[in-house]
Amino acid sequence: MKIVFIFMVFVCSLSAKDKVIAFAQDTMANDWRVAQVKQMQDALNGIDGIKFIYKDANGDTALQISHIEEFISQKVDVIITSPRDSKLSVFVAKKVKEAGIPLVLISRGIESDDYTTFIRPQNYDIGVSAAKFIAKSLNGKGKVFVLQHIPTTTPAIGRTNGFFDTIKQYSDIKVVDMKVADSLRQKAILVTEDAIKNGLKFDAIYAQSDSMAVGAVMALELNKIDPKNLVITGIDYISDAQKLIKEDKMKATYIYPTGGKEGAQIALDILAGKKVPKDVILKSEEITKENVDKIKPIF
Repeated sequence: MKIVFIFMVFVCSLSAKDKVIAFAQDTMANDWRVAQVKQMQDALNGIDGIKFIYKDANGDTALQISHIEEFISQKVDVIITSPRDSKLSVFVAKKVKEAGIPLVLISRGIESDDYTTFIRPQNYDIGVSAAKFIAKSLNGKGKVFVLQHIPTTTPAIGRTNGFFDTIKQYSDIKVVDMKVADSLRQKAILVTEDAIKNGLKFDAIYAQSDSMAVGAVMALELNKIDPKNLVITGIDYISDAQKLIKEDKMKATYIYPTGGKEGAQIALDILAGKKVPKDVILKSEEITKENVDKIKPIF
């Protein structure tokens, strides 16, 4: 029996014996989030009695919350989500708990413990590592431009705090600006171009996702600035980042698994009546020219 992959539909034709795993995704405009859904789908493919559905909130917190409320009303068996807003998602997480439905968070958390399992890497530690890498690469002196992930999410909070808590230890390194680009390539192109046209000078770019790092490189090249002369770091380790590191246009990135496979397995364990951990920490690793040929991108 093949798994049914449904986009923006109601669960109205499911067999009584089918168990429904429902994913309220933030956005499908980001290739990393598309891969997250796809990896979850692949992990569940061919499992008898399992239906997988997802909804795309198009980067809208209110719509994502509405989708979760729809899943509650449909009485699905497991809800998975990657919350766009860690504060505003708290009340709907409480509703999920009150409905007796297990809630699995992947890559992003909420400001309460009303969830069954939270799967993610350690974002704060990644921010610390990126700051140390940039400081070392700049020999302890220079200017840094930061491209921030969605600021209401726990990854952005961790990646920002870890970076700033560490970079402030280097008195001759200054963060000259931070712009929100929401981990979207096109938005990163626009904000980086604006920074260049406004005369902002920087020696390094700390992009809190590879999509933003790629967008920054594109903006630099469009403005005839050689990215090889800057220290540009990302997070995720996608194929585009691998290519840019090989070309010396990015200096480093940090593996950030989507958690799609792990989320699928946790959901299956829940449905099988197994005890699942409250927290699952996924391994991250720094990728540079030293090991880029040895480690495969996450997609």
